[in-house]
Amino acid sequence: PNTFDPDRFGPGREEDKSSPYAYMGFGGGMHSCMGQNFAYVQVKTILSVLFREFELEMVASDVPEIDYAAMVVGPKGDCRVRYKRRTK
Repeated sequence: PNTFDPDRFGPGREEDKSSPYAYMGFGGGMHSCMGQNFAYVQVKTILSVLFREFELEMVASDVPEIDYAAMVVGPKGDCRVRYKRRTK
């Protein structure tokens, strides 16, 4: 995913067809997740409160590598954040 490799979708490899809904967070097809829209609203609400109430700063100088093999995609290892409550 970090390098341009158009051949991964070509005949012989076809990595995009390994699982039809592999890259869809809430599944897909005829019966996708019922709570999908509610989950998106919750995430937006939580993030907006965090960004409004706190100043966030990454402790590390570089962005951590992404773990695409995990059940839920996230950073490999630690991803430490320094936060400070905003003054009103």
